[in-house]
Amino acid sequence: MIGALYSTAWWLALPLVLARLWWRGRREAGYRQHIAERLGIYGRELKPRDGQAVIWIHAVSVGETRTAEPLIDALLQTYPEHSIVLTHMTPTGRTTGQALFATYAPRVVQCYLPYDIASMASRFLDHFKPRLCVLMETEVWPNTVAQCVRHQVPVALVNARLSDRSLKKGQRMSALMGQAAKSLECVAAQTVADAERLTKLGARNVQVTGSIKFDVAPPANAGIDGAELRRLFGMRSILLCASTRDGEEALILDSMAQVDLGDALLIIVPRHPQRFNDVSRMIDARGLQMARRSTLDGTPLAANVQVLLGDSMGEMFAYYAACDVAFIGGSLLPLGGQNMIEACALGKPVLFGPHTFNFNLISEDAVEAGAAVRVPDATTMLREALHLLHSESERNARGAKALAFAEQHRGAAQRTMNLLQPFLMHQQ
Repeated sequence: MIGALYSTAWWLALPLVLARLWWRGRREAGYRQHIAERLGIYGRELKPRDGQAVIWIHAVSVGETRTAEPLIDALLQTYPEHSIVLTHMTPTGRTTGQALFATYAPRVVQCYLPYDIASMASRFLDHFKPRLCVLMETEVWPNTVAQCVRHQVPVALVNARLSDRSLKKGQRMSALMGQAAKSLECVAAQTVADAERLTKLGARNVQVTGSIKFDVAPPANAGIDGAELRRLFGMRSILLCASTRDGEEALILDSMAQVDLGDALLIIVPRHPQRFNDVSRMIDARGLQMARRSTLDGTPLAANVQVLLGDSMGEMFAYYAACDVAFIGGSLLPLGGQNMIEACALGKPVLFGPHTFNFNLISEDAVEAGAAVRVPDATTMLREALHLLHSESERNARGAKALAFAEQHRGAAQRTMNLLQPFLMHQQ
């Protein structure tokens, strides 16, 4: 009964969902492209090569796509007769995948996952005929999972995490989410706590493999790209506020009236590109001297620029390489935090706010290891950053601890591969 109501709700909401998709396309044109794929309609050009078994990996957006990179690399190298169908829900996730896996074409085929309507999910499965479905982190859609069971496609949830809040929500919808959890063939959880919560939701064959995010290696050119940014910025100290979310930029900018950063440069890189112009207007409204990364043409940044808006795509590792201290967004407000591991992997001291419930264990371990500092608010963040910018010895010591923290947690991708192996052995 609940499943029928859920499916009916999807059909009734579909016109509004498509209208919202078109509306979002005003700011991000990618939302108006490939709409047929979201309805489970795919052309012949989106077929993997003949004779190759297909592994389907779903990575909803940018973060999940980057996280999937070491796993996809390992799968393609271990199973050379297989192709990957990589699905997303956002244009930025799709663009990130194109950049990361261009060298693997045509073995990696990208498209959007259809909405969670049984007939659309069925069309997707009939078109691509995957032998295994691998869902990254939290993306479990009840109808899609049910269709995988119907088509005899085993489903694995990897790099899985589940907060207390999400567990309670899932338990309230146990007729849907509980059944979907029970239908998973295996789960690779990030932490023991995640594994316990997923088991309570109904998942079986749950193993703790750690976070694959630790296995994402900085690109070989990250240092070179970071050095080029430093050349443009001159000899100034740099505080990077990475992956900031709606509401956080205002807090940070307002705090600059209380904390004088001197000649240090503040770089703000919003998490979502559709907000670049909004953040630009916030900076202008406060009378701060600003430049936009997209307008830099290779000439040095003017000395009076106080804030650089990082309105470019695919340069996060370069920003991390260029900065002296990194604040990780999504944490000043109750948004759950963002991935801090990339900054640690480049040996940068990390700051984050009080709200990191999506990365609880990682953030707690980072603080305990001396790799990161948790701050209560934006003003304290700027003061702590200024302290580190003025203390080279402490900054370097924190950076070394951050790098050691990142390196000691590697290996989750291989442990995940071991968990997936039984579902792929008979397909070679």
